[in-house]
Amino acid sequence: MSIATQYQQALQYHRQGLLSQAEQLYLTVLKSDPTHIDSLHYLGLLYYQTDRNNQAKSILEKAFKISPNNIDLIQHYSLCLRDLGEVEQAIALLKRAQTLAPHDADLLQNLGNTYWVAEQYQAAIDIFNTQYLQNKNNEDIRDSLLSVLSLAGNQAHAQGDFSLAQHCFQQAVSISAQAELLYNLANAERELGLLTAARQHYLQAQSLSPNDADIYNNLGNVERELGNLAQAIGYYQQAIKLNPKLGHAWVHLIHQKQHACDWQDLEAQIQQVDTWVEQQQALQISPFAFLSMPGTSAKAQLNCANLWLKQRYQSWFEQAKSAPFAQRNNQRKNGKIRLGYLSADFRQHPLASLVTEVLELHQRDHFEIYAYSSGKNDESNERKRFEKSVDFFRDIRNVSIQDAAQQVLADHIDILIDLTGFTQNSRAQITAMKPAPISINWLGYPGTMGQGLYDYILADATIIPPADEVYYGERVLRMPHCYQPNDSHRPKPQEDMRKNHGLSEEMMVFACFNQTFKILPDMFLRWMRILKAVPNSVLWLLECNPLAKQHLIQSAQQSGIDASRLIFAPRVDMQTHISRLALADLFLDTLPYNAHTTASDALWAGLPVLTCYGDTFAARVGASLLNAIEIPELVCNSLDDYEQRAIQLGRSGEERLSLRNKLAQHRDSTTLFNSQQFCRDLENIYREVFAQRVLS
Repeated sequence: MSIATQYQQALQYHRQGLLSQAEQLYLTVLKSDPTHIDSLHYLGLLYYQTDRNNQAKSILEKAFKISPNNIDLIQHYSLCLRDLGEVEQAIALLKRAQTLAPHDADLLQNLGNTYWVAEQYQAAIDIFNTQYLQNKNNEDIRDSLLSVLSLAGNQAHAQGDFSLAQHCFQQAVSISAQAELLYNLANAERELGLLTAARQHYLQAQSLSPNDADIYNNLGNVERELGNLAQAIGYYQQAIKLNPKLGHAWVHLIHQKQHACDWQDLEAQIQQVDTWVEQQQALQISPFAFLSMPGTSAKAQLNCANLWLKQRYQSWFEQAKSAPFAQRNNQRKNGKIRLGYLSADFRQHPLASLVTEVLELHQRDHFEIYAYSSGKNDESNERKRFEKSVDFFRDIRNVSIQDAAQQVLADHIDILIDLTGFTQNSRAQITAMKPAPISINWLGYPGTMGQGLYDYILADATIIPPADEVYYGERVLRMPHCYQPNDSHRPKPQEDMRKNHGLSEEMMVFACFNQTFKILPDMFLRWMRILKAVPNSVLWLLECNPLAKQHLIQSAQQSGIDASRLIFAPRVDMQTHISRLALADLFLDTLPYNAHTTASDALWAGLPVLTCYGDTFAARVGASLLNAIEIPELVCNSLDDYEQRAIQLGRSGEERLSLRNKLAQHRDSTTLFNSQQFCRDLENIYREVFAQRVLS
């Protein structure tokens, strides 16, 4: 039998699936003619088809050297290389073949698939898109294009490049408006602040997939961010109905019910979430929402933060081990310590109002100040002032996590300070990549962020006594007085009149301008008892949303308090707010989440603040502020003491006047509002950790 006949018989066996017989005949041909190109080619293909890729590579490589312009051979050889993980070599082969056969559709498809495997998604998209535009009826090409667009969009979203994610999913949806693609497009739009568009696309996704609990959860998120609290609560309830163990929907529902002061079933719902955290169930429990729930301990908050890191941050920790982050160059050209402040709130926001003056006061002979802004630019005066307060301002809102971390690395930051933590628009993933040798959790998030994310947490001895360090994943740094800075340039109270705010001069005005999620049923019940015990007293509250107002009035009436004794104040500009605070008689703090910036505003305005010292970071801020301004007699150690003290002060105008006079004296003589002293103390801490971690 001739070689040609043997080869044809082998090829026939191959086509019939009789691979063993085909293999033997190919080998027989090659024994007679070792350079028989077709036998080499198809024997290599047979080895590839039977998962003998190393043998296939050896044979196909030999064939390629003999016939380097054989398009089919190149395609089969590239498939083998691709499956062996040698994708760059496979791409090079296919690109060379493309110059020989630029219109070969199968070759282009193979090249697109190889780019796909190599995760070079944009190159794959370009190829598949070209093919799709030429033949929109080819379902294989359409499906390949949709798959790669989806992968590229998800990758961009995970890396924090939401603009690219939006672009990918917009293109995908224009080809096929599938529920999953619409959902992912809406996710990107929500991150970019395009809330109306996000809502529209979530609703389209929901119409195609009406039983998807995650869609309802994210519809709730959008409605919440649009300020539509009732609609948000409704969507969260629907999400839980579809999936009773959707942890993040439970947490969102509880937190929004707290905002609405809707306390029905709240205790049981919180207990359920607390149990999930204790059992370490992977249910995506937001640490910020968790720490604002009553009854959650510092230990439970640490467990919750650790679970969050385990679920959401492991890939970033892994990237931190790779170059260049593992090999930071800590050399500085001018000998100054470089500080990097990271936040989403460099705008008209309480965070910016607290921290801006500190940044202005940093000693430029010793420090260089960088800011990394991941939040929106509201073009406010606060934003403009903040940008001027730093030496270098980096807007990273539309930058991926990796690129933002690369920027921090390129800036040779020595100490990276996160002022946002696990609050909205967090970019804590940047810190997880370890672009700076030292990282600090400070100010924006009142609690631990778990073990391994930050080196330090900045607090004070009131907030975190030594015995409580075990409940923090970070090492504790302590300011000598209060951990919270203050702006000595904030407006001072101007002359105002009670009648301008619906108050009479004869009233005993208790005030609480905290956000309503901090007002809980036990505390509100105590406030009602205080009103009953103090004649002609009223409770002056911030009107945060209509639902909260409605529920608070109902709760007051159920406690026997007339609705007229609850007076609601609208949101106003800072000057008006500071001035009206001075009109109240006593600020009643909340527990377990104290007033923070709001308490500072009250003290600045000359309004005494009565607080109760709790068990967690957020429950001790009031005490920290009062200790720093040296009025510790307004710190109570139990809620019963708090209630009795409020009644006592409500009945004693003389004692209230004494406290006001003391507060007026201490505002200028103590450390709380001394920004210069605060900045020097903070810089001493920075120098200490820098010396310990970098110079050593």
